[in-house]
Amino acid sequence: MACLALSLQPTNGPDIMLQTREWFPPSRALAALSAFRLTRLSQSSHRAASSSSASASAQTHPSSDDLDSSLGDDPLAASSGQVIVGVESKYRVIYRLVNSIYVLGVTTADDQARAATNAFDCINTVNQAVSVVVAACRGVDVTPEKVHRKYPEVYMALDIVLRGAAGAVRLAAILSSIHGDNIAKLVSSAPDAESRVRGADQWSAQMEVLSADRRATLESFSGATFELPAETLAAGDEVAVAIAPVVVTEDQSQKDQPPQTTDESTEEKDPFAASEKLNKPEEALVGGFKKITDPTSDPTAALAGLEVTTLPPAEATKPTFVSVEGFEGDYGGIEFGSEEASLNDAFEGFNTAFGGGLDASEFVTTTKTKPKGPGLTGLELLATGPGGPTPATAAGSQLDGLMAAQAAAEMTTPEMYIHEEINAEFKESLLSRVGLKGTVYLRTLPPKKAAGKETEFSFRLEGTSVIKRAALLSSTVSSLENNLFHVRTGSKEEPIPVLKFSLQPKLTPLPLRVRLLKRHSGTLLSVMIQYASNPTLPSPLTNVTFAVKLPVDPTLLNVSPKAVLNREERELRWHIPDIPLKEHTGRLRARMPVDQDSSEGELDVVGMVRFSGQGLMTLSGVSIRPASESVVQFTEVSHTYSTGNYSCL
Repeated sequence: MACLALSLQPTNGPDIMLQTREWFPPSRALAALSAFRLTRLSQSSHRAASSSSASASAQTHPSSDDLDSSLGDDPLAASSGQVIVGVESKYRVIYRLVNSIYVLGVTTADDQARAATNAFDCINTVNQAVSVVVAACRGVDVTPEKVHRKYPEVYMALDIVLRGAAGAVRLAAILSSIHGDNIAKLVSSAPDAESRVRGADQWSAQMEVLSADRRATLESFSGATFELPAETLAAGDEVAVAIAPVVVTEDQSQKDQPPQTTDESTEEKDPFAASEKLNKPEEALVGGFKKITDPTSDPTAALAGLEVTTLPPAEATKPTFVSVEGFEGDYGGIEFGSEEASLNDAFEGFNTAFGGGLDASEFVTTTKTKPKGPGLTGLELLATGPGGPTPATAAGSQLDGLMAAQAAAEMTTPEMYIHEEINAEFKESLLSRVGLKGTVYLRTLPPKKAAGKETEFSFRLEGTSVIKRAALLSSTVSSLENNLFHVRTGSKEEPIPVLKFSLQPKLTPLPLRVRLLKRHSGTLLSVMIQYASNPTLPSPLTNVTFAVKLPVDPTLLNVSPKAVLNREERELRWHIPDIPLKEHTGRLRARMPVDQDSSEGELDVVGMVRFSGQGLMTLSGVSIRPASESVVQFTEVSHTYSTGNYSCL
């Protein structure tokens, strides 16, 4: 520690300036300066009293020693020197007197070896500070008034000198630019001057310019949002087709033409007539089937591609009590699906004498009726056929189609709704990132029902104080200021996203708070997820899925409550039907042995949450209202929400 503080102290008056190092308290520096002032004044008064008492004898018999001792009233009035001040905490003060101002440097008063090093370093720092003060006052006529005129320049220059960053070249640059107009140039141009003297390349200034240009370019492009209208895209497609026309050869044109049938009968065929294939011989009907006659063929070759999942031992399904703090409770086994009541019921037909499926008594004395799949009382058979879907699949698709057609037929006005996607990331119990993106959708009347008419109306958004950024589909919607928007578009089958917005992070609602706890003790890994619902939600969350990415494929796993394990993805899932809004904190636990010991390092475990729903109110509080309460030109239907990246670490 060479120089701890620099100060400008006039002979009469308060201190002008004090600069200290970061680790040296200013209070101690002020104590050292005050002790120096008291030492200087006390010695001055003592010398004045001793000189006045000996004045009579000195007049009759003056000696050379008396003449030397009477020079000056201040014993510290020499050009430079050093003095040790303080009682308990001692400091060495290096001083230089420039006209009427002391330039002081404070350092420690250690043993002889270290004191010599600190004193010489501090003397060099004080000499540089004297050069700065003399340059600021344009000469050795240094006064407090001149220093105050250049106070900012002197302050910045002494700060550089105190930190030891001023070499000979940089000090010369500081002294030459101390009377300039730009204080920042005083600080930033000195390193460049030192580099020029050493012959280094001046690449820093060029890189700063390039960095500023690149940052300005990124900001301009990140803030720009634009979309091409549908008419412009259609016109571009037409121009592209005109520039590069499709060349059709004769072979392709012949292939594209449907084959011409030679046997064209003018008579109508009876739809209930028998098929002509009944008149063909039996060999022609069964000719498409091939029969293997090789007796040496292996009958087990057809079963080579089958994979049989091995069942876990019986101990894996039994509950185990765990007394570890924070994970207390009974941990159960794995739920492998329960489509059938038990294995005996699932393989009931194979326990008969004939191996199942061939005993006539099964068809006569049937005691167990299998549930029928969903159907529409025979209507699903109309969509089935060779190579077609199963009756249940066809019935489901037809049911969805009928419901969509019924909803489209019941539409009398356009419909609008908001879909929100919530993203959140928790680290233990703290929320590290959160974001909510919303999209306003417009569902127009079907093209057949609209009869070529355009959809045009105005609407208003409420609760927009939480929105941080928004973007419009300029080809469909335009802003009328004051949260009013005007829509004009043609009829389409699919919903149209007309507006997208994102919320401010501090105002983003959290439907669910999640906390992941992990404990790795020896070769035993315990994981627990705690969750609690937001009591301010408009409705409780339903069908919530919690998933945990496991670091290894467990050989033995205990969970509470029961969960489903996906070994291919190493994922453990819990399905919660509903989460109450108030006074409910759920816990999900898992425990498994791992190959890695806790002393070798921690294992990474990631938890994820997935849920979705709909309701009359949005999570963000943003709502859609008509522009005029008297005229309703659209219908606001149920809003939807879902999770994007909702995880906990």
